[in-house]
Amino acid sequence: MRRLLITVVLLAAVLMASCAPADAPATPEEAAPAEEAASGSISVAGSTTVQPLAELFSEAFMAANADVTIDVQGGGSSVGVKAAGEDTSDIGMASREIKDSELTEFADLVIFTIARDGIAVVVNADVPVDDLTLEQAQNIFAGEITNWSEVGGPDEAIIAVSRDEGSGTRAAFEEMVMGKELLITENAILQPSNGAVRTTVSTTPASIGYLSFGYLDDTTKPVLIDGVAPSEENASNGSYPVVRPLNMLTNGEPKGVIKAFLDFILSADGQAIVSEESYLPVR
Repeated sequence: MRRLLITVVLLAAVLMASCAPADAPATPEEAAPAEEAASGSISVAGSTTVQPLAELFSEAFMAANADVTIDVQGGGSSVGVKAAGEDTSDIGMASREIKDSELTEFADLVIFTIARDGIAVVVNADVPVDDLTLEQAQNIFAGEITNWSEVGGPDEAIIAVSRDEGSGTRAAFEEMVMGKELLITENAILQPSNGAVRTTVSTTPASIGYLSFGYLDDTTKPVLIDGVAPSEENASNGSYPVVRPLNMLTNGEPKGVIKAFLDFILSADGQAIVSEESYLPVR
């Protein structure tokens, strides 16, 4: 589906051009010289949540601009902020709000919110618990609830799985779920990416973790929070509370090919890719 969406976007532009009447009078806009295709190289680094989207954006943009090369690397949201702020990458990626301390350290950062994303609490498919209150989720990840029997499940120890430090997904989860008072338990299994969390929860009996909406599939079971399902519709209408921004960052206002790439991401074609990947478009 990803490849099909990109192909459809490109073919649409070709078909529109080929269907125009050959003898139609040119408007002033049509008579003006066509804008030259973008060229150059772009480096992108940071959030592993934003990374798959950035790779799809890159594929589509490079397909339409043969003289552009884009290199996308992960590393986490904190890496993305630092990479943009220190100019070690043209674009940084962060799957959370940018901290005041980061904005102070890197005063010229420009933030582009390219999508929004929900974070779902997920359990191993064999866990017979379908709904948790926000307080129960807090207490489980804080290590204060340690047995599934305490939340209506079997008498079995809970195994918590979390992202590691520096993760934008973890930072957003801590802010929106854990609050200021509670910390994620030191007994949690830490993983470096959403994909690793998903694999761990799917293969570990009695486990619970949290995932970006873009990583949800049938290998784990999302649970309701306060009776609300973690769905795109509920995230969009505000009834599901755990939603965060997906950001791209530049050091100062972008120019040239970097600006053209970001403009594409925020265009209708770029935002169609966002929707296709189960994230929430911003335009």
